[in-house]
Amino acid sequence: MLWNVDFRDKRPIYEQIVSGIGDEIIRGILTPDEPLPSVRNLAMELSINPNTIQKAYRQLEIEGYTYSVPGRGNFVCNVESVREMKKKDIIKKITELIKDAKELGITDKEIDDAVKGAKAS
Repeated sequence: MLWNVDFRDKRPIYEQIVSGIGDEIIRGILTPDEPLPSVRNLAMELSINPNTIQKAYRQLEIEGYTYSVPGRGNFVCNVESVREMKKKDIIKKITELIKDAKELGITDKEIDDAVKGAKAS
């Protein structure tokens, strides 16, 4: 489990948890229908308030990473559907960035060079 909380991080704790769990789901470390730790157990393990864990779990469900079963807990959604959702989000962001770049006068060649540079790294 890579869900560490950094109290010096400027992001709220629940966002750090959402990010950590979301990353593990996207990378396939957490598999579809796998249960997440109970709110109480994860709160004890991370030494944080259970309400913070509950907020993170709610956010993960809203974002489509998990689903909840009343009385049973929280479970990982199908990874492919989450990946597709993230791909669409990234493509939308890239499209918006290209539009912004064009408005600022950045040429197609400069954009292509930037993309090629990103691929190389």
